[in-house]
This record gives sequence, C-alpha cells and structure tokens, in this order.
Amino acid sequence: MSLCNMAISELHELLRKKKISSLEITTQYLNRIKQTDDKINSFITVLEEDAVNHAIEADKIISKNDDFSALTGIPVGIKDLISTKDVRTTCGSKILHNYSPPYDATVIRKLKENNAVIVGKLNMDEFAMGSSTETSYFGATKNPWDTDRIPGGSSGGCASSVAARQCAASLGSDTGGSIRQPAACCGVVGFKPTYGRVSRFGLIAFASSLDQIGTFSIDTRDCAIMLNAVCGHDPADSTSAKLKVPDFTKALVNDVRGMRIGIPREYFIEGIDAEVLKAVNDSIELYRKLGATIVDIDLPHTKYAVAVYYIIATAEASSNLARYDGVKYGYRAKDANDLLDMYCKTRTQGFGAEVKRRIMLGTYVLSSGYYDAYYLRAQKVRTLITKDFRDAFEKCDVILTPTAPTAAFKIGEKTSDPLQMYLSDIFTISANLAGICGASIPCGFTSDGLPVGLQLLAKHFDESLIIQAAHTFEQNTDYHKKLPDLG
Repeated sequence: MSLCNMAISELHELLRKKKISSLEITTQYLNRIKQTDDKINSFITVLEEDAVNHAIEADKIISKNDDFSALTGIPVGIKDLISTKDVRTTCGSKILHNYSPPYDATVIRKLKENNAVIVGKLNMDEFAMGSSTETSYFGATKNPWDTDRIPGGSSGGCASSVAARQCAASLGSDTGGSIRQPAACCGVVGFKPTYGRVSRFGLIAFASSLDQIGTFSIDTRDCAIMLNAVCGHDPADSTSAKLKVPDFTKALVNDVRGMRIGIPREYFIEGIDAEVLKAVNDSIELYRKLGATIVDIDLPHTKYAVAVYYIIATAEASSNLARYDGVKYGYRAKDANDLLDMYCKTRTQGFGAEVKRRIMLGTYVLSSGYYDAYYLRAQKVRTLITKDFRDAFEKCDVILTPTAPTAAFKIGEKTSDPLQMYLSDIFTISANLAGICGASIPCGFTSDGLPVGLQLLAKHFDESLIIQAAHTFEQNTDYHKKLPDLG
C-alpha cells in the first residue's frame, strides 16, 4: 500500500515503530504531486527542498524520542492565504503574485512546533471569493474524481490535494462554506471550527467577522489530530477565545445512542439534486438505526442567509482589500500618470472580475444613504439567524443537513451567472453568520461517481460532539475510504 493512501494516525504509528521515515513519506508525497498536479492544479507553490529538509529534521527528532507529536514528519498543505514566512503567499491573485510575508501565521507556527512537514501552498479562488476555484490567477483547480468538474471553493486546492493524496491533510479557510463545500465535492472531511477557536493571526482577510481557519483530512481521526495542533487562544488575535481546548481525539467514540440530531426543514428544499437528497436521507436513517433521536427543527430565517452574507461579506471585503494599492507591497501598475492613476490601474489590473464585483458591492452597501438600508439591516437579520440556532440547539445536540445542493458541477457551468454560483453555498453560509462550528463528511456517491457531502453543525465550541457524530458515521460506512483514480 502506498504511504500516500494512509491516514495520519497510521503513518504516525509506523514512524513511532521506526518502520518508515519522514523522508520516505515526504518523498512519496512529493512524487505524487509531480505525477498528478498537471491534471488537477492543486498547488500554487511546491516547497520540495524545504519539505525534504524538514523531513530530515523530523527524522532526527523521531530517532531520539518515542513520544512525539502525531504530526511530526507528516506532510501537509496550506491554503495560499495563510502567511508563511519568506514563502510566496498569493491569495490566488495577481496583486499578490510576488508577495512573501515576513512572518508566519499562528497556525503555521503551531504546525512547525509539531514538526509537521509543509509541502506547499494550495490553489484557491482569488481572495477566497468563489465556490469553484475558477477565479484563481493561477488557473482553475480540477476535481480528482472528474477533472471536467470543479473541486468546490474557495479552498479547492486544499480539498483536491487531500482527495488526490498529494498531502496527508491541509489547512484552509471558511468564510461562507469554503472548507465544507469543497470537502463535499472532493469526498474528504472538512471542518470549520467555531469562530475564535483557531487564531486568524496571519490569515489574509476576506471578511473578518466570518473567516475561520479549519482543516481537511481523509477521516475524522486525522481531523481531530489537526485540530489539536492548531486550536487555542492567541493574544495576537483579538477575536481568539480564551477557552481551554479539549483533546479532540477523546471524542472519537463510536456511539450516538441518545444523541439528538436536528433536521431543519428549511434545508430540504426544491432544487436539491435527487441523488444528494437520497444520500442524506439514507444517512439520517443510519443515525436512527444507530440509536440517535431524530428531531424536526426550524431555522426560520435561513431564507435570508444568502442575501445577508453577500451584504456583510462584501462590505468587509471592500474595507479589507482597500490596502492593496500598489504602494507598500504586491503588484504595481506601470506607466501611471500620477498617484491616483497608479491606484486605479493597479487595482484594475491586479484584481480579477469576481473580486472587483464584490469590492463594488461592498462599497455600495457601505455608502452614505445605503448603510442603514443594507448593512445595518443585514446585521440585524444576522442576529436573528444566530438566535434561530440558539433556539434549535435547545431541542437537539447536532444539526444535520446536506452540505451542498448538488455534487460537483462542470467547470465553466456557472461562471457567467454569479447568482447561481453564490447559491452553491446556500447550506453553509448560516453557520458562518452565527459563528458556530460545522463539518462536511462523505456520505455517498452519485450515479456519475461523484462524492456527496453530509453537513453536521453544533453550537459554539462544541466541536467534540461533531467529531463523535462524524466518527460514528465513518465506523459504520466506508465512503471515506474510497479513492479517485488519477492514474
């Protein structure tokens, strides 16, 4: 069996028994990237030399110690909007195509403290704005299950790299579903922790009140290992929660007896693909057979979520992206007549169409005369959406929904219709607005062989309950064990 097909937990056990080395593992993954990335374009930057050097250092630690981190010597990938010191961090954009941060994000520092091996930076929708990883300046990423289809977005490179076994796990970000939706499209586990559970220091911002760093892995056990490494309070992030982080691996219990699973009627609507609906309904029945109590719940303000999200997110993006002016770093347009002309040309040439669309939308909703009508009203409805979840969690422990209304769609299918693209995140957006935690796990396949994702949501800082529910599902199914065929 290829080392690339093994879970982190399995690789760790082999390393602990000194049966393999980190260098062997890392070399296999780097070879896998060389063999497959021309087909799927997961990586923007491959750190071959750095990865080999870090693997050698990890082997030195392993040789002297039997008690080392579960991530020591394990190759991981990083979404290209998480700052890595002296390593190009582009956000998938021309405007940052040559930017190398002078510091590491907190999550990168934590991975390095765990002696993980970073193999590269992963492709993404430009500035995380998209649901298909088609807006990247570095070209679209493709789905390993069908290279004519999208891998989801914006963390498409993260999901496709883990699905294609180019790295053992990856870190991405989720602003409106950008971890869960691509995880569903690519048949991997994607976890968005509670807002504030993972430091955002060093995460290049899209929408600061919504962005959250999370994980991609091939199973829930590996997800728990990754979360153990990156979660925790960080004084450098004012929104970081001062809460003790549990050992998430202790939640890997194969038991949901007595667990109340809520099914919101608002998520089972017209427009869901029939095969997706069947896979989700079959999953509900499996939980019922395993002893969970299935409860009908209401989330009445769900219908406003997409509109609220695209007001708040674009407003925050407009503010956050104002810093890219060609003066301090990144791309600068040439042949400008004066300072104002340089600003205009830099932003016109440096940003792609979707980013410019969202900057303009955000600037509009924040402008004089429209702030109260749009932005302020959206914030009030956001509060109502949060209250819906609070009320629902009095009746249930975990909420179960489809992750996305369809399986992965064809590349180019929705690029000319932004509204249809935005609706790809209709089931994931509310969790970001409310700040709760959520995950997508594989729950089946369509007749075309495309993965289907099941979304599990829990109240703030109750990640362990999702891990327990997801792990139990995995122990009674084998969807997460299936692999795409990339040759």
